[in-house]
Amino acid sequence: MQDNKMIDAFNEQTRQFFEPMRKLNSLMLNNMEKLTQYQMESMKRYSQLGTERLRDASEVSDADSMQAFSARQAEMMKQLSQQMLEDAKALSEMSLAFKAELEKLFAEQAKLAEQVATKTTDGEKAKAEPAKAASTRGASKS
Repeated sequence: MQDNKMIDAFNEQTRQFFEPMRKLNSLMLNNMEKLTQYQMESMKRYSQLGTERLRDASEVSDADSMQAFSARQAEMMKQLSQQMLEDAKALSEMSLAFKAELEKLFAEQAKLAEQVATKTTDGEKAKAEPAKAASTRGASKS
């Protein structure tokens, strides 16, 4: 019976020890997954844009089509720069959200550590007070 309590206590302590690392790993993995997904979507957009430009360039056959192609190129560059700004903003927002989640996780862990330290300190005080009281009583009898 005593062995089961010790094993259960050990299992609980082990779980509490690894829980912060599990949460951190999960947070890191989720962030990596989001970033990878976003980068894959961005790569697809940029490659489609490049392919469209190549197709457009292959259709140039005379001076007029070259002039039209050049005008479309300028518009495409405008779209590309706008897309790059949007991508940078989205990545920045993802980074800020990740940072906020990390700060929240670390704050939770600091709070838990503080609670454990308080419980430990209170437990030590409770153990020390009866011993101190007993020694004081012994001193007053003399």
